[in-house]
Amino acid sequence: MSKIYEYVRHPRAEELHAGQPVKTADLRKVDHQNVFVRFNARFGLKITLVVGTMWAAYLFTVIAAFALPSAIKQGTYFVVVWLSSSFLQLVLLPIIIVGQNIQAAAADKRAEDTYKDAEAVLKEAEEIQKHLLAQDEAISSIVERIETLMAQVEARST
Repeated sequence: MSKIYEYVRHPRAEELHAGQPVKTADLRKVDHQNVFVRFNARFGLKITLVVGTMWAAYLFTVIAAFALPSAIKQGTYFVVVWLSSSFLQLVLLPIIIVGQNIQAAAADKRAEDTYKDAEAVLKEAEEIQKHLLAQDEAISSIVERIETLMAQVEARST
C-alpha cells in the first residue's frame, strides 16, 4: 500500500531554526558600501545615544534656564518664544528619545516572545507530524492485514 500522506516541510521552518529575532541593537550595525552613508549612520547613532538620556534632558534644562531671566525682562512674548524654542525643544528632545528607547526595548521583548512562540508551535507541529506518520504506518499495517485476510476468505470461498 502507498503512503497515505507525504509530509513536505515548509521552507520557513528551516529559516526559523537558522536565525534569531531581529532586535533594535542588531540594526545598529550599518553595513553599506558607501563610506559616507556608514559614517553618517554611525555618527547619528552615537549622537542619538548621547542626547537620548535623561542626563542630557537635565543638562538642557539648565542651559535653557540661563536664557529665562533675559526672556522675562523682555516681556510675555519673549517668555513664550523662550518656552517654545529654547525650553521645550531642548528638554523634550532627549525625553522623547528616552521614551522611544523604552518602546524599542518593549518591541524587542515582544518580538523575542513571538519568535519563541513560533518556535514552540513549530516544535509541536513537528511532533504532530511524527505522530501522524506513526499512525499512517499502523493504519497501513492494519489495511495490509485486512487485505490479506480478505484474500484468504475469497480463496476459501472459491
